[in-house]
Amino acid sequence: MENIIPKRRRRVKTAFKSFTNYWLTDASFGILLLLLIFTVFVLPILIEYGQFHSIFVNTVFLFLFFTGIWSSKNNALILITSALFFTQLGLRILRFSDWNFEFYLSERIVGILNMVVFILLNIKLLFRDSEINVYRIIGAINVYLLVAILGAFVFEIIHLMTGSSISGSPDLVGLDEDYAYYIYFSLVSLTTVGFGDLYPVQIMAKMLSVFLSTIGILYPAVVIAKLVSGSQGKNTP
Repeated sequence: MENIIPKRRRRVKTAFKSFTNYWLTDASFGILLLLLIFTVFVLPILIEYGQFHSIFVNTVFLFLFFTGIWSSKNNALILITSALFFTQLGLRILRFSDWNFEFYLSERIVGILNMVVFILLNIKLLFRDSEINVYRIIGAINVYLLVAILGAFVFEIIHLMTGSSISGSPDLVGLDEDYAYYIYFSLVSLTTVGFGDLYPVQIMAKMLSVFLSTIGILYPAVVIAKLVSGSQGKNTP
């Protein structure tokens, strides 16, 4: 019995170390892309047709933020991402509890901070050396989709704080169900498509829409140039 416990501890420690090391490799970009594709393109459809409870929706975002804890070996960044994740988790638990307090706005603000840190961590991983491969291209796509999610969160914050952000066909209720419209408009702005069915009606939302459009134009050019120049620099004798 005395020998079994240390062996189990070593196995758990080895499994934990493998898990943490995986999120620092290029291969983790592929798993993250699948999660983001679901979050950005599939989840809004499921929300619109009422196929998932809001608890599931919140679990998806919590898992996304949870992966951010393992995206760096820097102790300070690990501490920051852990603190933000557990703050987010605590606020979401309180929201679904019987407490007569409204934590939705605070929860969304912490969510924005989580997303900003997560984007910065992924950019750091993307350019951590001069190597370019298919995983780095996937990593660049991940950052692009993360910016779209961040834009959706900020549009929602603007609505919660001012009472308006975007308008058109939907009736926004100020809850998780609105995510489908916010992520749609954020993507429309980021890709500069501009269908016109939804539009910003508040000055902060208008400037955010323009900002996302600017990022959508500049990001591909800057990232591609950075990846290509880094690869050429590495191959230059």
